[in-house]
Amino acid sequence: MFQNLDVFRTAMAMAKHAGHKQAISAQNIANADTPGYRAKELPAFETTLRGSLSEQRATRTGHLNGQSDRMVATSDRRDAMDPNGNTVSLEIEMIEAVDAKRQHDRALAIYRNSLSVIRASLGRS
Repeated sequence: MFQNLDVFRTAMAMAKHAGHKQAISAQNIANADTPGYRAKELPAFETTLRGSLSEQRATRTGHLNGQSDRMVATSDRRDAMDPNGNTVSLEIEMIEAVDAKRQHDRALAIYRNSLSVIRASLGRS
């Protein structure tokens, strides 16, 4: 019932995006010393949300058009390269990991507060 409300759908999409962002950051950190590795990054949540609202979405697997829950494609970060061709910066990855945690916390706060509003409107505490 509650997943049909846009606020819950948006909070869930934000939490998924934050989780994927954290996984990409962990992968980049794990490959910090790999020669020739290109650091990956995700586009901002706002741009991915705008794109998903304008596209068709499949609500079940039997639909012919649209896309079901897909993750946003990563792109290579084009920062300065190390002499071995690696583009991972541990400082940037630490910032990205903290940003992913904040985004996830924000999504949970939105979800919690929306549940509180629904409970209050139903007369439950």
